Amino acid sequence: MTAPIVLRHPLPRPEWLSKLREDILEPELPIVDPHHHLWDHPGNKYFLDELLADVNSGHNIVSTVFLQCFWAYRADGPEEMKPVGETDFVASVAAEAVRRGTRTNICAGIVGHTDFTLGDRVDAVLRAHIAAGQGRFRGIRHITARNHRILASMAIPPTHGLMAEPAFRKGFAWLERHGLSYDAWLYHTQIDQLVDLARAFPGTPIVLNHVGGPLGVGPYRGKGDEVFAAWRAGMKALAGCPNVHMKLGGLAMVVNGFDFHENVLPPSSGELAAAWAPYMDACIEDFGADRCMFESNFPVDKGMCSYPVLWNAFKRIAAGASDGEKAALFHDTAHRFYRLP
Repeated sequence: MTAPIVLRHPLPRPEWLSKLREDILEPELPIVDPHHHLWDHPGNKYFLDELLADVNSGHNIVSTVFLQCFWAYRADGPEEMKPVGETDFVASVAAEAVRRGTRTNICAGIVGHTDFTLGDRVDAVLRAHIAAGQGRFRGIRHITARNHRILASMAIPPTHGLMAEPAFRKGFAWLERHGLSYDAWLYHTQIDQLVDLARAFPGTPIVLNHVGGPLGVGPYRGKGDEVFAAWRAGMKALAGCPNVHMKLGGLAMVVNGFDFHENVLPPSSGELAAAWAPYMDACIEDFGADRCMFESNFPVDKGMCSYPVLWNAFKRIAAGASDGEKAALFHDTAHRFYRLP
């Protein structure tokens, strides 16, 4: 069997990103950024100051939602409780933003991690997350993205077919009991597995990250039409699950194969919109604006584009939408899904 391709996200390069600047489109439009991380990896620090520099770069970002990224875990104690350290950390960042009086409600929602294969032991972990979140904890992301030919930058890749495992589903069932949502991150080759999970748990709100992960590297490179057709078929089936929402973003990850980071100049919002509109337009058509939300996925996507240019691209993609649809895509859907204040 051919060895899988191991992927690494390109690091943000501020000097490269600064080579292109744009006027902000529709600067008054309220935006919830429902997907960003906080971490301090080598060459890629993204804490409160870095996040504030981005959300204050011209667009009207009124609130943000933090997504788990395996950061700031507890160093000791029961293994299953170590991810609660991440929620502790993010809640402290949110409190610091309040103390500073920031214009944006930073980390208004927090999405953490637990291992659903713990089964009924997930109950105690969720209770600990809720307590640590100080009123901001909203849900769980247990990443299931896995392909036989591709390995993303995760220390322990998930098993194949994880969402169908009885232990996973036993733990997953605790989300509805606690009134929490699920953030799904997978590849387009796994969408059918999420359809089955969503149908099995119709009372659990689910949002699929990053437009459903259309692959554009390895054996999928140069097969854009074939990938799009398979992806679209999966999207149409998934849209039939009323508990599922869609995040529009994350396509500046290396796994999607757009490779903007290899260019001499960073991409303009027009270039991004032209590349991504087919996927995002299809999602809006299949799910409706009231089940779709634009996302930054920063600082991961910062390896290929800047924050102001990214949101300009989203505004270009939504240019033909009505005022009500724009309100949903940029603010209302995320605000409602994550039950933000």
